[in-house]
Amino acid sequence: MEDPETNNIHSNIKWIPLSITAEYPEGDLIGKLLAFSSMVPHALIVSFITLILFRRDLHTISYLLGLVLNEGINYVLKHTLRQGRPLVRPSLLHEYGMPSSHSQFMWFFTTYMFLFIWVRLRHISYTNTIWICIWKTAISVACLVASIIVAIARIYLQYHTASQVIVGGLLGSVLAVSWFLFTQFALTPWFPTVASWRVCEWLLVRDQTLIPNIIWFEYTSHRSESKHRSRKLVSMKSQ
Repeated sequence: MEDPETNNIHSNIKWIPLSITAEYPEGDLIGKLLAFSSMVPHALIVSFITLILFRRDLHTISYLLGLVLNEGINYVLKHTLRQGRPLVRPSLLHEYGMPSSHSQFMWFFTTYMFLFIWVRLRHISYTNTIWICIWKTAISVACLVASIIVAIARIYLQYHTASQVIVGGLLGSVLAVSWFLFTQFALTPWFPTVASWRVCEWLLVRDQTLIPNIIWFEYTSHRSESKHRSRKLVSMKSQ
């Protein structure tokens, strides 16, 4: 049962909207900074879509599909459990809190990213081992810190209880491991076949599974093509 005194205190707080999914108490600098973290999942989705448009790699597409599936499961669970949020706001009257979608999204993203760079990309560690370990560790720590901050923010801004955030994080991590294993062992063997489909060729979708370092590969390919075209241009001019 809700405490009337607590409700009165909450009703006297003016909440400033920062985005669709984030409000913070007026004059609360920490709350305002934490509210910005609530926009991280949206920024990641935009980044994924942009990355897919430019890279068109089947592994990246699979990663995004996993995130979408993760969100779908969260929606079903919320409307099955129907557990309320700790603080009712006009903008969230018809939204449930268990499990936290922000927490579930971020921990899915972080867990999958960790598995992707340490397991999926293990075959690029035979050169420049130290630097590869440094950037892998840096990415892992950055994702971990971002997930922790988002989790704290959802509790601090009273969008979720601690249990809703913890359950969301655990569920996101479990789903990430499951989807990674499914992608690695069930989907990856089919990627060369899928990449050869006419629609994939038309959309320039590709399978980069066997390329150890895609950035170095694209750099050397670009240099080789540039030199070839340069020689060809000089040859044409000399005729």
